[in-house]
Amino acid sequence: MFDYQAPANLLQDKVILVTGAGSGIGRTAAISYAAHGATVILLGRTLDKLEAVYDEIEAAGYPQPALVPLNLDSAPEHDFDELASTLNQEFGRLDGILHNAGILGVRTPLSSYDPVIWQQVMQVNVTAPFMLTQALMPLLEKAENASIIFTSSGVGRQGRAFWGAYSVSKFATEGMMQVLADELENISNIRCNCINPGATRTQMRTTAYPAENPADNPAAEEIMPLYLYLMGNDSLTTNGQSLNAQ
Repeated sequence: MFDYQAPANLLQDKVILVTGAGSGIGRTAAISYAAHGATVILLGRTLDKLEAVYDEIEAAGYPQPALVPLNLDSAPEHDFDELASTLNQEFGRLDGILHNAGILGVRTPLSSYDPVIWQQVMQVNVTAPFMLTQALMPLLEKAENASIIFTSSGVGRQGRAFWGAYSVSKFATEGMMQVLADELENISNIRCNCINPGATRTQMRTTAYPAENPADNPAAEEIMPLYLYLMGNDSLTTNGQSLNAQ
């Protein structure tokens, strides 16, 4: 799908929520979705970053986005329920979710892994996407068809030393996607898939590989074809798949 050519109106009139939309892949995906016609709901923990993305989308003349400042690390269940209520009032449905937000934790042996950091990684990478998806399911069901995209990783398919909670959280993400896709197949208008973005020029990648030259990796813009494909109607029959953006 790296060479997928998205029609200019691929996401016309769709309402799509992107988590971690303030920077990195989330920011790029939000702008790309807006450029293809979507009304994008920008969710993230840092308001200044969200506002910058909001301004960029507006300046380009794309559909007006919405802002949702929310810290997935500490958000209680009622925050997700309140978000669902607000989106229902504002939009009446939801055509897609890109679960992009995630944290790396630390790279250290499991024998010395800090349990507090472990819980934090699991909260942001696994529990929050579960709670958000659950709360927004009624809105997804109101769409003609809807797409849920989870973010995986190569270390979520094959465990690797020192990747600790991040690796385990991505295994859990793959499992959550597969369970949900199997539950919804043939009885729902909702499809679920995973994207492994691969080595990309992001801050998380720099943190994980500080000695690496960032210029050796593609920019987030270069891996958008798969993000567009899975969110648009060309992927209506794609469900329960874990795909590579590169």
